[in-house]
Amino acid sequence: MSDATITAEIRTEFGKGAARRTRRAGRVPAVLYGGDIDPIHISLPGHETFLAMKVANALLTLDIEGEERLALTKDVQREVIRGDIEHVDLILVRRGQKVVVEVPVYIVGESEPGTIHTVEMQTISLEADATALPEHIEVSIEGLEEGTIIHTGDIELPAGSTLEDPDDLAVVNVVPEQQEEIEEEEEEEEAAAEGEEGEEAAEESEED
Repeated sequence: MSDATITAEIRTEFGKGAARRTRRAGRVPAVLYGGDIDPIHISLPGHETFLAMKVANALLTLDIEGEERLALTKDVQREVIRGDIEHVDLILVRRGQKVVVEVPVYIVGESEPGTIHTVEMQTISLEADATALPEHIEVSIEGLEEGTIIHTGDIELPAGSTLEDPDDLAVVNVVPEQQEEIEEEEEEEEAAAEGEEGEEAAEESEED
């Protein structure tokens, strides 16, 4: 994983009002944690930050008043509808340091005809060098038969990465197409029943 260099500015105003002003100026409020330093409140350029955050666990080289610090993205808060970045939490890291992160699972290939797959885990937890974090983990289902379950311990990890999750967790399950359709129908029926119960309860409440 390559890191992006971004110039950060120290923030001296805090609170919701200050954060809104920062965002109106085209910047993103952020906080840098870690090491033996107190949290550093900074702002980041909006467009550059948006591009950097297109990958999970983005690694940034922050230029803060002429001093470069290596930081790993810990949490990104986005506006629900537009997806704009509203706030970022970062942790200070150093080259060669091992960190634990959640890495997205990407499914590749196709299972046998007449089957489909369900993804039980969207991410898996790994420990790896902060400067060599995988952007995603590929899990191949090519040609897999009905009833096949891929567990965390079955997945081939990139060199230098170790699994932090238990090795017996189901990641992908290959099932018959019909079974998936039945499950979807059952879920729809349950949702409809819950909706009807909610309407009846509301009517009773109005009568009270």
